[in-house]
Amino acid sequence: MEQITILHTNDLHSHFENWPRIRRYLAAAKASAQAAGHTVYTFDLGDNLDRVHPVTEATNGQKNVELMNQIGYDAVTIGNNEGLSYMRPQLDHLYDYANFPVVLGNLLTKDTHEQPKWAIDHRLLTTAAGTRVMVLGLTAPYQLTYPLAGWLPIQVDDALTHLLTTYADDFDVCVLLSHLGVDVDRQIAKRYPQVNVIIGSHTHHLFVNGEQDHHSLLAAAGKFGRYVGKIELTVDTKHVVKAATASVVETATLPEDPADVAEIQGLHDLGTDILSEQRVADLPVTMEADLTGQPRLVREGLHAIAEYAGTQAAILNAGLFLEDLPRGVVNQNQLHQILPHNMHVMTVTLNGYDLWRLIQEFEMARLFLRHFHQKGMGFRGKIFGEINYLGIAYDQQTHQVTWRGEPLSPNRQYKIAVLDHYLFIPFFPTISIVGKNEILYQDLLREVFAKYLSTHYPLDKD
Repeated sequence: MEQITILHTNDLHSHFENWPRIRRYLAAAKASAQAAGHTVYTFDLGDNLDRVHPVTEATNGQKNVELMNQIGYDAVTIGNNEGLSYMRPQLDHLYDYANFPVVLGNLLTKDTHEQPKWAIDHRLLTTAAGTRVMVLGLTAPYQLTYPLAGWLPIQVDDALTHLLTTYADDFDVCVLLSHLGVDVDRQIAKRYPQVNVIIGSHTHHLFVNGEQDHHSLLAAAGKFGRYVGKIELTVDTKHVVKAATASVVETATLPEDPADVAEIQGLHDLGTDILSEQRVADLPVTMEADLTGQPRLVREGLHAIAEYAGTQAAILNAGLFLEDLPRGVVNQNQLHQILPHNMHVMTVTLNGYDLWRLIQEFEMARLFLRHFHQKGMGFRGKIFGEINYLGIAYDQQTHQVTWRGEPLSPNRQYKIAVLDHYLFIPFFPTISIVGKNEILYQDLLREVFAKYLSTHYPLDKD
């Protein structure tokens, strides 16, 4: 019998506070397994980076790749944070200095329908005993947003069927690096008996002891580096998997090193130092943030997205702005701190009746959302906050909606600027049901705001 040990990480999201202990554990676990005669492979499942961390933002993810190079991964795949946080020209260079292969079988270039130059659609690893282990990688195929970033996503069944058919004679054991989520993983286990191991991520689920589903072992190690996964495969002389188990180790239980704190802080300081050197604007007054009311930052933000989108009206929630912007010179680090979100401006075009209905939805949710703890969908704050309008007014008594002081005309078309975030949360269904929506994907919200501030509050040329 042959023993194969698989170590895996996922969904770090730039939570580097756990990284030193993860790095030491992976090195020690690999050495221990190899000393016992095991073949050892180490994989990452994607969403390693998150632009909420200043060093990720400042280095366009290059620091994340540099840290991953410390591990000696045998393969990684990408998550939506790698794939959608950057436009294609940036993603095309994210892995320029990686010492590991990126395995990704369901994303093609939008224009030429080719495999990305930085990825391979499979990797074949052969053990000393001759067992052929095929590694596949699949990421969540966001049909709406990937084309905006320059990519063509392929549906999971289409991609997996093609890969398993194409390489059917080339492997004995198949390991899938899945950034698809637990529900999709379970569907794959039922439909594809050729896949022996599915290592899961994306939905941040945790399988402490794995999950046996039909012919597949499912493994998952939570989020933020709080756990590291370990899989043990027993393979017979005919290269057939006879036993498979999964487990996790909790990172908090691993020993700390005196140098860890300085390393973690150093990564944060490096990012803030780089961003702080990038001056943006010179503000004549302090612009305050506030979850309620109509704070100055939100008013400026409304004008910023309307100007960027070329609209006469806009809607924003106050919880987007996490801190005040003080009077004086503003730099990119400050903008990153107040707007860490991975969001884009979006235009929504509606007729007068549908715009009226959308504003009713905003008003019905107003009191609830004012203190609502919002998570996910690109939001990196805490509270949704007060809803603010530009160019739109609502009368609480009559429920009338006016557009720049004039009553809405039922058949007239109105275009407003909002955030793509509003399309993906369940509070404003009119947007997805009848809105003609265009996501302006080139810039993140903070980049839009930076351009606005630099134009309206320019730096002294001297």
